[in-house]
Amino acid sequence: MVTEADATQVLGVSAGRRFPVAWFIFLFWAAVTINGAVMMWLWLRDGGVTQVHNASELWTSAGRITGLLGAYLALLQVLLLARLPPLERQVGFDRLTVWHRRNGKLVIYLVVAHVVLITIGYAGGVHISVWRQFSDFLSSYSGMITATVGTGMMIAIVLSSIVIVRRRLPYEAWYSLHLTLYAAIFLAYLHQIPNGNEFLTSTSQSDWWIGLYIVTLALVIFYRLWRPAMQAGRHRLRVVEVRRETHDTVSVLIEGRRLDRLHAQAGQFMLWRFLNSKLWWQSHPFSLSTAPNGRFLRITVKSVGGFTRHLQEIRPGTRVVAEGPFGRFVSSRRRHERVTLIAGGIGITPLRAILEDLSGLPGSITFIHRVIADEDRVLREEVEALAAERGAALHYLVGDHRDPAAAGLLSAQSLRELVPEITDSDVFLCGPAGMMQYTRASLEAAGVPRRQVHSERFALAA
Repeated sequence: MVTEADATQVLGVSAGRRFPVAWFIFLFWAAVTINGAVMMWLWLRDGGVTQVHNASELWTSAGRITGLLGAYLALLQVLLLARLPPLERQVGFDRLTVWHRRNGKLVIYLVVAHVVLITIGYAGGVHISVWRQFSDFLSSYSGMITATVGTGMMIAIVLSSIVIVRRRLPYEAWYSLHLTLYAAIFLAYLHQIPNGNEFLTSTSQSDWWIGLYIVTLALVIFYRLWRPAMQAGRHRLRVVEVRRETHDTVSVLIEGRRLDRLHAQAGQFMLWRFLNSKLWWQSHPFSLSTAPNGRFLRITVKSVGGFTRHLQEIRPGTRVVAEGPFGRFVSSRRRHERVTLIAGGIGITPLRAILEDLSGLPGSITFIHRVIADEDRVLREEVEALAAERGAALHYLVGDHRDPAAAGLLSAQSLRELVPEITDSDVFLCGPAGMMQYTRASLEAAGVPRRQVHSERFALAA
């Protein structure tokens, strides 16, 4: 499960590949590059360089190309948030997180550069100060005020994604702020139509840009609105039971129609929206805590914030809207017969589902659950029963990591003692970011090749 307390919690490996990931990534970036090349070619063809004859025109031309690049990458940023199933299944949230973070920062750099360069260029052309030119933009050019507001919104989004800021923001605030990216893009579009040189001087550039906006909007509407709505009508999900697992953890059992058509796999996650008076307006990601069986779905959630606290109050019969499944966290990705599952705290939920999904590997499965205290052993009875049924070795590592006596429970030496054949094992990890980072370093020190360690970031911004 991933909660709003740690939007960077890690999931594991995903569904089997129907298409080589490396080729998919190549084709995706090839498409992005080709479209970018078309944009550059149109800009050059229409005088992006040949019409530059003095310093002010150079500044202005540089401002235009940075603006075009910023707008293009902003549309790419929207697509990275659009829940495109092929992209998420093949690439995974670990890579998408990196792409989203880097692309978002690049968008801001380009947009700010566009504002500065275009202002300097225009000011030089009419021999006035930069500040006066900027004031003239706001007072005399249509759409400039909305464009300035949109730029400010983009900067706020990037600032919210800086780790130290992200961890101080409630998940709801962070999520809502990122949704404003759509509004920021729209405001920039309003500025581009009446003032963009490309719209005013070139029909081909105008048509190309309008096409980009239409395709992006269509994909967002289909995958973020239409598809979830159709899925909700098809499956008619509703809560049938809310069961307390520990003092701060509950399992929510959800039934519906034709659940087999979701094609969900053990370890994947979905975006859940519970249609009651307190929770209907937001969706949160939680992993499936049981292997899908076509009859019901289940999530197990720890109370760490407003949304998760209210989950404990949900009544049976509450309707549910779910998007997904998403994620690259399924057992079919393993390369070896031996499997080691390492969970930290509530990160046990998708690994419990994977353990249920594994079969025919007696003596080849090791399950390690790292917790701070005994009461944190969520789903203990289920995991112990599954371990016995699957012939898996089960280890609980209990202790506060701040205690020197417990600090090395997931050290390289400890892992080698618990799993002597760990170098010949596929390792699936799920837990808080700090635990993940420490464990990955321990696995590397223990000699486990990186290709055998499977993990995936869950959120698209951090």
